[in-house]
Amino acid sequence: MTNLARRVAESHGFQNCILAVILVTAVIVGLETSETLVAHYGWLFEAVDAVVQTIFVIEIAIRLLAHWPRLGRFLHDGWNVFDLAVVAASLLPQAGAFAMVARLARLMRVTRLISVFPELRLIVSTMLRSIPSMGHILMMLGLLLYVYGILGFYLFREHDPERWGTLAAALLTLFQMLTLEGWVEVQAAVIGEFPFAWVYFASFVLVAVFVVVNLFIAVVLNNLESAKIELQAEEDRRNPQHALLESIEVVKARLEELERHLRERGPLTLPSPLRGEGE
Repeated sequence: MTNLARRVAESHGFQNCILAVILVTAVIVGLETSETLVAHYGWLFEAVDAVVQTIFVIEIAIRLLAHWPRLGRFLHDGWNVFDLAVVAASLLPQAGAFAMVARLARLMRVTRLISVFPELRLIVSTMLRSIPSMGHILMMLGLLLYVYGILGFYLFREHDPERWGTLAAALLTLFQMLTLEGWVEVQAAVIGEFPFAWVYFASFVLVAVFVVVNLFIAVVLNNLESAKIELQAEEDRRNPQHALLESIEVVKARLEELERHLRERGPLTLPSPLRGEGE
């Protein structure tokens, strides 16, 4: 039974079926936002939702059975825990104290698209891995905003109090400039009184936007490569011929080492008595 469940859970047909059910769920959740459709077809939406919930429960049961009796391997994968939590929360009654949780769980079923596609899981994994690395970049960006905010407050508060009259307004203006939205208008409002204001704005755009933002991109790309390597290693470990492939790699490495050793020693020469006997 366990082997059958494992074959079913790993089959492409099963995964494509679950993907189709998730897409149906996404469509139903969107249609339920229309009061007119709910009034006419609410009974149909409830019936489809019951069928979808049943399919999800069966899916989780099959995947749990496929890992039996090592359920720890199933729970070791964070995406499996996510799927299990979403399906379990969807079973809560949609009335009473758990009504809001049940509605949110129904909406979360749509996000299971992420767990179905490896590419989407890779993107989410990259984002989560990048959060610790971005802490220092955020600190530097915050310090930069604070320094430029105070400087802008003292320079431009009298001529443009709406944008620079308070520190909070100055920080909000600088945050808007980070998006490169309307910063030319912000500069034009004060450059008449401060001809060298362009130095302030140009330096902020150069340092804050082009340097700091590109640092964010560099961190994400670096973590993306690391996540790809880990994903490939995980797929190799799941390969049933993983042990054989590892043995082949070890033998290949030893052969390369032996070949390098023989090249360093030079060509093999026979002792002179043996050459004489051969002649």
